[in-house]
Amino acid sequence: MDGGVIDKRGYRLNVGIMLVNRQGELLWGRRVGNRNAWQFPQGGIAVDETPRQAMYRELAEELGLDPDDVACLAETKKWLRYRLPKQFRRYNSKPRCVGQKQKWFLLRLLANENRIQLDRSENPEFERWQWVTYWYPLHHVIEFKRDVYRNVLQEFEELV
Repeated sequence: MDGGVIDKRGYRLNVGIMLVNRQGELLWGRRVGNRNAWQFPQGGIAVDETPRQAMYRELAEELGLDPDDVACLAETKKWLRYRLPKQFRRYNSKPRCVGQKQKWFLLRLLANENRIQLDRSENPEFERWQWVTYWYPLHHVIEFKRDVYRNVLQEFEELV
């Protein structure tokens, strides 16, 4: 999704998704065109969306899953933020975005994993996915997202 809502401090409103299977493993996706860019699904919130509505839209766009394919187990209690390093900022956009302000959701996959389809949208976010152990993402996500990932993993740990 392009654009989205940017708050007065320059943070783009965003949702993040941790999808867990019955074994307690998390879905980890590799971004299109970058062999080293792995992350959880995430995406911007549109002007007319709630965070939960944006989460279900992103779930469909990025993973090809419908609301009936998952159970929503939790939502982070507060918004979490990360600043983008200067080399990742778009200086020609108005208003200027300095980072992401995110609500995170923990979802349990109810459907068979063969329902996961990365090519349901015109511009797929991921080219590959895999199941990983619970704490694996903390040590493999790009550094500037690490504190947010740590906070989300800690908040949701007891529910997995």
